[in-house]
Amino acid sequence: MITYDDPKQQPLPGFEKFHGFPLVMDNRWVKLSKLIPWDEFSKAYDKNMKSGVGRPAKPARLVIGAVIIKHKLCLSDQETIDQIRENPYLQYFVGFNSFQTEAPFVPSLFVEIRRRMGDDLFECFNQSIINLLESTPKTKVKKSANSNSQETASSSQSHNDQPETKPEPETHKGKLIIDATVAEQAIRFPTDLGLLNEAREISEALIDTLYPVSGLKKKPRTYRRKARKAYLSIAKQKSPLKKKRRKAIKQQLQFLKRNLTHIDNLLDMVADERALTDHQRRQHWIIQEVYRQQYEMLCNGEQRCDHRIVSISQPHVRPIVRGKTGKKVEFGAKLGVSLTGNGIAHVDNLDWDAYHEGHDLPAQVENYKKRHGHYPEAVLADQIYGSRENRRYLDGCNIRFAGKALGRPKKETSKNRDELREERRQRKAEYQQRIPIEGKFGQGKNGYRLSYIRARTQSTSEAWIRSIFLVMNLLVLASS
Repeated sequence: MITYDDPKQQPLPGFEKFHGFPLVMDNRWVKLSKLIPWDEFSKAYDKNMKSGVGRPAKPARLVIGAVIIKHKLCLSDQETIDQIRENPYLQYFVGFNSFQTEAPFVPSLFVEIRRRMGDDLFECFNQSIINLLESTPKTKVKKSANSNSQETASSSQSHNDQPETKPEPETHKGKLIIDATVAEQAIRFPTDLGLLNEAREISEALIDTLYPVSGLKKKPRTYRRKARKAYLSIAKQKSPLKKKRRKAIKQQLQFLKRNLTHIDNLLDMVADERALTDHQRRQHWIIQEVYRQQYEMLCNGEQRCDHRIVSISQPHVRPIVRGKTGKKVEFGAKLGVSLTGNGIAHVDNLDWDAYHEGHDLPAQVENYKKRHGHYPEAVLADQIYGSRENRRYLDGCNIRFAGKALGRPKKETSKNRDELREERRQRKAEYQQRIPIEGKFGQGKNGYRLSYIRARTQSTSEAWIRSIFLVMNLLVLASS
């Protein structure tokens, strides 16, 4: 159920004094609250709500403001609520008219908020920021009175001589910078042996749940002590040999297979379908898939498989091989990000499977046109984006790809020496213009923990990632 509050909040001088001290106007949260288009944000957020069904919802400004505070200060859900309850500036930022000591809502509501905030909602937020930046008038250089009078005279004469003509709309403007990165999840570093041990422990817990309602007189044997001892004998070694690891994995697979057989037999005996909760049924499916993948890799002598599960609690996470120095494999979502000249970053593609980021280029260019109304003049990207197919697409749109040309380099002669030098100089300058998107990744990972996503489900993790980019875009709006 949607509830609407008057957007005309009480001005800051009328806001209740905190312990007798008036609030100051130059506080960063007060400044940021004046810049954010709360009405547009609220309309976009309320589209996902029903007008006359359910309990009255929390105000959209309170919800969106709390998400911004959480990711701006890198706080937990509980700490965010405590900070809002204790800080009068944060209460003003989320739309309160006076200071109050009660919590605005329970911290667990953040989970439901993240489920509601999809990619379409964040696209509306970013579009509102772009509209504000493009509508901001640019400062004009002051001219003298004589020059102004001369210009007015010449302009009036030219208007009398020639009819007025409307300026043609621009078809290409600005530059688009694109790149890809990985937002790592907060999971334990996965190993095959550790994953099988966790799956075995879950299977033992499922047997403990099913046995009392199965009607069996004797509990199925699981050999859990022996299996635990076998696991620790290898896990405690610093660098066990490959042969020992393979033997331990095979042993854990045998323990897990026995337990899965017991679970299937117990499920056949149990008449009540509610013997296992939805969470336990989901765990049962996941450990079956883990067993299948690990058994397949063991039999084939391989170290990879399609859609490999690396975390039982977050089975949507996949290993992303990036080949970076010191971290060849990352575990999280792969992001295709575009950065415009005004510093606004967009997550154009978010995928949990490894993919070729060069395929994102046409969609990112079309998204740029959708947001700004025109194509960019040039696309600045890594050489991996410069495939023949992408270059053919950019040539069809009259967009220049700022990268090295394909094929053999031209032979330098006395006639084309200056031209080749100018091309190299321009290519070097445009390569340096790609630095801001690397800085944006560094800002997100080092400043706002983009490399440590603590959400558990797929939808909430995606909302967590996009919220970080929203905060960084709001900072660009504040600095402008």
